[in-house]
Amino acid sequence: MGTSTYLIAIGSNRIHAAARVAAALPKAMRRSRIITSRPIGPGTRNYANAVVMLESKHAPPALLAKLKRLERAAGRRPGRRWGDRVLDLDIIGWSGGIWASPVLTIPHTEFRNRSFVLAPLCEIAPDWRDPVTHLTARQLRARLDRKRPKA
Repeated sequence: MGTSTYLIAIGSNRIHAAARVAAALPKAMRRSRIITSRPIGPGTRNYANAVVMLESKHAPPALLAKLKRLERAAGRRPGRRWGDRVLDLDIIGWSGGIWASPVLTIPHTEFRNRSFVLAPLCEIAPDWRDPVTHLTARQLRARLDRKRPKA
């Protein structure tokens, strides 16, 4: 396998952890700025979110294993779904298109519904196309913005 390009979403209840990981990811080609968002579910702390684009010679399952090791090294422990997390790393896109296995789905199944992923994604790759919908990141974000109730 040659070199592939990946889009990685970074989330953390600790802004310094998110910034440190975004800066440390190897071969990062682009990094978004860090934005904050309210937690989904029972979490109590706001999240720091970013997206990085990186190159890797690893196949998706091997890269996922590396990301999970980074999460554990940062202090993430198995726990309640949607709870506060010191670090959450998700593969949201891959230059190979679609990947589906029992442990990994690319593109990430929920990224289209999360403004805290789409906003930083649009900052670094607005013309990236979702291989499922064939819409660009910019189009996905506009669609999501139209769905949101007006305040």
